[in-house]
Amino acid sequence: MPDGRLTFILGGARSGKSRHAEALIEELPPPWTYVATGQAFDAEMRERIELHKARRDGRWTTLDAPLDLVGVLSLVEVDRPVLVDCLTLWLSNHLLAGNDLDHECAALEAALAHPRGPWFVVSNEVGLGIVPDNALGRRFRDAQGRLNQRIAAIAEEVIFMIAGLPMKVK
Repeated sequence: MPDGRLTFILGGARSGKSRHAEALIEELPPPWTYVATGQAFDAEMRERIELHKARRDGRWTTLDAPLDLVGVLSLVEVDRPVLVDCLTLWLSNHLLAGNDLDHECAALEAALAHPRGPWFVVSNEVGLGIVPDNALGRRFRDAQGRLNQRIAAIAEEVIFMIAGLPMKVK
């Protein structure tokens, strides 16, 4: 029987979410799988992605899942520690692609409800700032908040990061 455990790590931009998730997973025996959802549409994003890659050595396998996160997770070996970074970019990718967010989020929730190993999922908490001044921004913020609630409800552990400090919420 696999040790299926979902840990959800969320916080604001530059709160230390990814580094903390990496530290948690590195407490487990390798190999580890990093599931990346970001896409490099510009130079700044390429630089961010490269900084994340530079922190990972040969004990990591990286899988890209900008849209098909559910499909990629189904390919990961049983009992393999997995880090998904992050749901915010994944959701944004689906929003910009014009996909059905309710359908995509429900499918992801179903997949994450049954982790086949120790899985760590990172997401941004976007609801603590100002209300976006446009409909697309408000739609994204609301969808991200709903997705975060759904994943927090099924996670065994929820950690909120603030200024590089983890706070156990659940």
